Amino acid sequence: MSAPRRILLCLLTACAALATTPAHAAVCVTPPAASTPPTPAPFSSPPSAPSAPTSCGGAGACTPDFTSAWVAQTNSGSKAWYGLASSADGSKLAAVQSGDYIYTSTDAGANWTAQTNSGSKNWRSIAMSSDGSKLIAGTTDDYIYLSTDGGVNWTAQTSAGTGNWQSVASSSDGSKLIAGSYLFSYIYTSTDGGANWTAQTAAGGRKWHAVAISADGSKMAAADQSSYVYTSTNSGASWTAHTNTGGPSWYGLASSADGTRLAAVGNNTNNTVYTSTDSGLNWTAQTNPNAGNRWYNVVSSADGTNLALLGTSSVYTSTDSGVHWTQQATLPGGGWYTGAFSSGSSKLAVAKNSGYVYTATGCP
Repeated sequence: MSAPRRILLCLLTACAALATTPAHAAVCVTPPAASTPPTPAPFSSPPSAPSAPTSCGGAGACTPDFTSAWVAQTNSGSKAWYGLASSADGSKLAAVQSGDYIYTSTDAGANWTAQTNSGSKNWRSIAMSSDGSKLIAGTTDDYIYLSTDGGVNWTAQTSAGTGNWQSVASSSDGSKLIAGSYLFSYIYTSTDGGANWTAQTAAGGRKWHAVAISADGSKMAAADQSSYVYTSTNSGASWTAHTNTGGPSWYGLASSADGTRLAAVGNNTNNTVYTSTDSGLNWTAQTNPNAGNRWYNVVSSADGTNLALLGTSSVYTSTDSGVHWTQQATLPGGGWYTGAFSSGSSKLAVAKNSGYVYTATGCP
């Protein structure tokens, strides 16, 4: 057989073999002739894995969306809730109402314990340290009370006297405290965890309806229902009245962890949602998301970008420091008095007056 015919026969045989080879079978191919390998590139580390999402507020954080995440914590009972506090991670909650005990939860609101050692009092306000171990609570006709064991036992702070303690706040470690009394009284502060209290007479005797504090306790803010928002940058030793905040009937006040971002709301039908990004020196009137709503309170995330408005008809949240608002339409209407964010803003708890405590996780 001639050489050309032998070559042709080999090619035909190879093609037939390929045609009958299963798709998953290996096919041997003669490797190409060896050649000089290319010069390797300089060593470089493999690209780092993307950072895992954290709770809202850190690198890789999500923007919280609470719209469809609300859970009615029916074990809290349907009560006339006035005050609510949260630990930094949102696992510990404490709530107060008038004419009953202080209630606490250690599982993010799933179960609640009536702290009978607190006594059945006209509780109005409550705050806690970031780890949830230290709590401060105020009544409308009695003393300020403190707990250092997560709410199990309580001690009356008689040195501050009795008052209508509408609002209380705590630094992250619970060492610095502030309380405001509504009966034309003073702001009271403590720098030793409540062992001693000082009446801040320089701020005057007013209708102190709301107070707030930075995480380190150096910056404080207080709202007089009848006049202005006042701020302090030295743990309450001296106060500045911000006359550009006059007019609204101030009811709620919130601060970021560093004290630079503030939010304040009034209990009237005017445009009374105000925010500040410079510790209260200047204020911006934000669009009122519901002109017919009277606001009872405002709460803030640690970085101040996430806010929640609580009022007579609904709860609204913002992820841009109050510029835009979203109604939490899945919550029942009416009588929202209080709420609290976890420090990273991924968890939000709100309490309805004559209703349950509701919780939501806005980040996966």
